[in-house]
Amino acid sequence: MKTALHRQSAFTLIEVLVSLAVFSILAALAYGVLNQTLASADLLNERMDRLQALQRTMRTLSEDFMQLTPRPVRDELGDSYAAALQTSFQSGFALELTRGGWNNPLALPRGTLQRAAYRIEDGQLLRYHWNVLDRTFSNELIGVTLLAGVDSIAFRFMQDNGEWIDQWPPQGAAGLPGLRQRPRAVEIILTLQDEGILTRLIEIAR
Repeated sequence: MKTALHRQSAFTLIEVLVSLAVFSILAALAYGVLNQTLASADLLNERMDRLQALQRTMRTLSEDFMQLTPRPVRDELGDSYAAALQTSFQSGFALELTRGGWNNPLALPRGTLQRAAYRIEDGQLLRYHWNVLDRTFSNELIGVTLLAGVDSIAFRFMQDNGEWIDQWPPQGAAGLPGLRQRPRAVEIILTLQDEGILTRLIEIAR
């Protein structure tokens, strides 16, 4: 009687194989769900990093324009001046400007004004600055990458009469007043490989 009960409680080979097959299927499904979850998490992290980089870029551009200072700078040869704000690819940059509010927590021997410049290199938007305003060829150019995947960057400037132009200073601006002239507002047009065209309108403090 005991032997019969013992035989009834044991698993047959077929039952074991079926159990293994069911377990394998469930494990495969669980692995697929886990793999998809991890892939979605990675994609979400990449998306968040991208959005944060975009926000940092727009914030940096906005701060530079909002603290635009009417201070022209002397060129490397010292025989002419560049406007406080200028868009001239002859200088090798899409835009150059003089801004204020440059923090100096280490009390370095420099002022609070900074000359900054932007350009695109190999699909990356870079911001440069110099440690002095009236620079020479010996002054170091310091650059940092703001954003990757950039096709182009352009700017539009509102004049005092409300008209928009694509370059600054305006045509006809001459002498020191022309070099110190600032727009009323700036529109940033950023073309990205993945996001398309992004714009930002910034009012310039007068």
